[in-house]
Amino acid sequence: QVQLVESGGGLVQAGGSLRLSCAASGRTFSSYAMAWFRQAPGKEREFVTAISWSGGSTYYADSVKGRFTISRNNAKSTMYLQMNSLKPEDTAVYYCAARSTLYGVSYQEYDYWGQGTQVTVSS
Repeated sequence: QVQLVESGGGLVQAGGSLRLSCAASGRTFSSYAMAWFRQAPGKEREFVTAISWSGGSTYYADSVKGRFTISRNNAKSTMYLQMNSLKPEDTAVYYCAARSTLYGVSYQEYDYWGQGTQVTVSS
């Protein structure tokens, strides 16, 4: 089992940047594919981006492609999400998630979740 804790959320103006972190503890972090999801009020949880266990493969939702970058440091058991050119529609609670196989884009495919961190982008 793995425990996940997100940090780095906050309030930022449109066009600004934030960097989220997801710290993992428990079983070997490097054996898990990881992902970021987000959920805005009244909306379903949506896929943002995912990364393979090695970091060699990544995948992005069209809505964030070119603006967000996912990365991981297995030595530090930490995953990151660099968010640039933020828009008001990026406002949501951001969750990190882990699964012990190849990464996927559906939240039902992930076994472990963090508690979430709020990102608010003002216009």
